[in-house]
Amino acid sequence: MTQLKNSVVWITGASSGIGEALTLQAAQAGAKLILTSRRESELERVRQATGVPDRVAVLPLDLTAFDADDAVRRAEACFGPIDILVNNAGWSQRSKLVDTSMSVYRQLMELDYFAPVALTRAIVPGMQKRKRGHLVMISSVAGLIGAPMRTGYCAAKHALAGFSEATRAELWRDGLKVSVVYPGYVRTQIAINALEGDGSAHGVMDPLTDEGISPEDCAEDIWDGIADNEEEIFMGGKELMYVRLKRYAPKVFSFALKRARKVT
Repeated sequence: MTQLKNSVVWITGASSGIGEALTLQAAQAGAKLILTSRRESELERVRQATGVPDRVAVLPLDLTAFDADDAVRRAEACFGPIDILVNNAGWSQRSKLVDTSMSVYRQLMELDYFAPVALTRAIVPGMQKRKRGHLVMISSVAGLIGAPMRTGYCAAKHALAGFSEATRAELWRDGLKVSVVYPGYVRTQIAINALEGDGSAHGVMDPLTDEGISPEDCAEDIWDGIADNEEEIFMGGKELMYVRLKRYAPKVFSFALKRARKVT
């Protein structure tokens, strides 16, 4: 089992939403934490909210343009080698293919795919030497199904799932674990912060996102799954039906998705 107590945990996208909830719960469980996002002031707010700021370090980074090897060195200078890396930072999207600029597609891939790949690649050699470590990739139901208005987001999350599965197959003999998390609707700012086709913020809360599970419930499910060394961790509501439908009745899934009024 992967234990949080006394583990060094690095969480990206830690300034809000799922990342913030993961941070608060890990702090309560006795972990030492490194928090990363672009917004230093928000990271500091979360750090203080843990109630144990001496066990929490803040490492602001723009994960769309950074040196991963340097970032790992700086993170490990805080509390020592990283035991658990949670690749949580990401953007979503709300635009049709024909309305989306290539620069937006590249932004989505840079943060949602290339950043986790870069951090994982930089941190794995140390974990291999120690013969332990847990890599956690926060994907999405959109990493398993293709949803309209999310072409770039789905592509990045599908890529992350494939990368994670291949990485797991390479590293298990070294004692490393890889978990991929597939949340459905979670009540965060993901829709509001999602990118429009021109790169501007969507600025609107999706009704189904607003009705989703809380970040706290999501984080609890994630940590429970990590403790049990689950390779795939799912949480959400009725939207998970689409995942099962695609697997067991792909033609029915395609028919339903193309006619759905509301999608993830």
